[in-house]
Amino acid sequence: METIKLSNGVEMPLLGYGVFQVSPQECERCVTDALSVGYRLIDTAQAYDNEEGVGEAIKKSGIARDELFLTTKVWIANAGEEKAARSIDESLRKLQTDYIDLLLIHQAYGDVFGSWRAMEKAYRDGKVRAIGVSNFQAARFFDFAHYVDVKPMVNQLQCNVMIQQTGIEPLLNDCGTRMMAWGPLGGQGIDGIVKSGMLAAIGEKYGKSAAQVALRWLTQRGIVAIPKSSHKERMAQNLNIFDFKLTDDEMAQIATMNEHDAGTINFTDPQFVKYLIETYG
Repeated sequence: METIKLSNGVEMPLLGYGVFQVSPQECERCVTDALSVGYRLIDTAQAYDNEEGVGEAIKKSGIARDELFLTTKVWIANAGEEKAARSIDESLRKLQTDYIDLLLIHQAYGDVFGSWRAMEKAYRDGKVRAIGVSNFQAARFFDFAHYVDVKPMVNQLQCNVMIQQTGIEPLLNDCGTRMMAWGPLGGQGIDGIVKSGMLAAIGEKYGKSAAQVALRWLTQRGIVAIPKSSHKERMAQNLNIFDFKLTDDEMAQIATMNEHDAGTINFTDPQFVKYLIETYG
């Protein structure tokens, strides 16, 4: 497995398994399958309501804790210094672990600065190895990163070959922040990646599928990808992308697929923000 190094020196796998919309009932089985085919990065969140399933799968796997990389996220309902601190301890309990490898603020609203203070303390106390944010678009990320002591080490964003997030890259680079891609194979208004003729043609050269080419394109950019599948065979296929490398010309060719650079969800839309705050805040 190829890795990247975060700004504090922590090494993070470039490919992981995401459990967004994996039901609590199915989560333990799915994570068990993912671990069995070789995944070592598992991405969950308080809002997914499946941290306990992740914890059970890890406990029963027999894999040493230091070989795993666990990511979870503080939900907007837990925003604020005191509530975030309590939620971190609850996530540790559910995940059945002494530490979280990467802890993110899930949404850019609510008392994010209070949450960050709790996360910085958890980081200093050894409960968390790295901290970052999720769904912070360019202006919000700049504002947030400008005022915090510990710069976010990761920003998890909707990112794939059709949503390339090139606009925010300079801001992330200035802060030493790495990008992590949710929806790396589509979803949320994006369809056609796995059916792309261009990706299929490139993949034929390497004996790979369109989906494998799409994931390789992200990881070659140094972007961590967390594809989700409930099928063990597809999990294994998604993981099998490190035995080939796309050429510069192929990388440039795929870059022409960019259609929605900052994503298909407008996290700055007042109605969307109103929904988040009134529903979960």
